[in-house]
Amino acid sequence: MSFMTTSSTVLGPLEWRVLDALWRRATPGTVRDLQPDFPEIAYTTLMTTLDRLHRKEILARTKAGRAFVYAPRQSRAAFDSHRATRALLTAVERGGGARPVLSCFVDAIGNHDEALLAELESLVRARRAERES
Repeated sequence: MSFMTTSSTVLGPLEWRVLDALWRRATPGTVRDLQPDFPEIAYTTLMTTLDRLHRKEILARTKAGRAFVYAPRQSRAAFDSHRATRALLTAVERGGGARPVLSCFVDAIGNHDEALLAELESLVRARRAERES
């Protein structure tokens, strides 16, 4: 499932922390379940943050008795992939073409890890072969 709203939705620091806590849990959770991870945050603030993430369509919510149970709609990898794709497409659409964005991307990967650069090259070759067939 992909999010329509996340491509333009900015998450605040607490929203990121809550989302991260849910991904680490690997199981849905209620406000009460998550509260131990946020001892400095008021229960109502955590509840509001979860509700905001639900309204942004980032979390799924189901009723369990009197409480809501929240779960991320996507895995961390799928969410990160979606965000990276949207960021790249936005940069290409707004800026002077794809070359500056791609150059920056290749530089960042090359500076981080040579193996990643080789993997990127392999992915490009595979995509070209796929398109040609």
